[in-house]
Amino acid sequence: MHQLLLLGSLWLLAAPLASSIFQRPTGTPAPPHLQYLLEPLHTAVHTQRGATATLPCVLRALPRNYRVKWSKVEPANYRENIIIITNGLYHKNYGPLSPRVRLRHSHRYDASLTITDVALEDEGRYRCQLVNGLEDESVSLTLHLEGVVFPYQPSNGRYKFNYHEAKRACEQQDSRLATYQQLYKAWTEGLDWCNAGWILDGTVHYPIINSREPCGGRLLLPGVRTYGARDKQKDRFDAFCFTSALQGSQVYFIRGHLNFKEAGQACRNHGAAIAKVGQLYSAWKFSQLDLCNGGWLADGSVRYPITTPRERCGGLPDPGVRSFGFPSKELRTYGTYCFTGK
Repeated sequence: MHQLLLLGSLWLLAAPLASSIFQRPTGTPAPPHLQYLLEPLHTAVHTQRGATATLPCVLRALPRNYRVKWSKVEPANYRENIIIITNGLYHKNYGPLSPRVRLRHSHRYDASLTITDVALEDEGRYRCQLVNGLEDESVSLTLHLEGVVFPYQPSNGRYKFNYHEAKRACEQQDSRLATYQQLYKAWTEGLDWCNAGWILDGTVHYPIINSREPCGGRLLLPGVRTYGARDKQKDRFDAFCFTSALQGSQVYFIRGHLNFKEAGQACRNHGAAIAKVGQLYSAWKFSQLDLCNGGWLADGSVRYPITTPRERCGGLPDPGVRSFGFPSKELRTYGTYCFTGK
């Protein structure tokens, strides 16, 4: 780090100020408080899991003895975790993102952050901060993953998870606890669920499209209803999980009359693994997987995905992933859903 600070200043003394090179388009002047950083044209970057994404941060000029610090705001604890610090010549990576991040550095004014093999936990708000004595300034950007939110409860019934158990359950199903923004977006797209569930920031909510008696009454307007922040150790609810498409992956169905153990073996015989709940939801959402056959999944549940609702496939009017719950694992009644990919 001493090298980072001392050697960088020598390079900066030799660097001419060239703000005219990186002016914004006519009619979109930078806010007056940003003297060195360019305001990004778009503050949201959309990507998919497994892809490479770049968050733009470009300087209009190079102040003396500066550093650029990238950090990520974590909604689970509201902390801002440092990712990388650079002075233009040297950089240092920090935290769990360290192996997958680098500076794009396509020119000497470019401090953009590139994330490779984007993971579910990478979604969120990032900050590029110019550290320059008393003249610090920053821009915020959001990394969005296209994904799907699904409610999840264990085999022993509803309202069994404390916060930490809910978080772990989502991760075991190839997903993570949803953020409020993800749950709200899912509600606008039709998610209607009467059971309350944990989300990533430790609050509890449930989304309602059709107001009804068992879900707060008919007089309450539709919306994402909230229980607020709850005790993460003592209080128990379901979970709202978020998953995203994974490049190069596939979910497919094997017919048969299999018990749970035979279902897992059938997938392994094809060089695959029995699919997790999040993987089935992802295939339904992004690959339009549509099958009327119940199949085993890795958690011991039996489900099937419907994109075109029809009478003989549950009779429900809306698309979705239907569930038979958690039948006895000894039953030789179902096929199995298998997953191949990373």
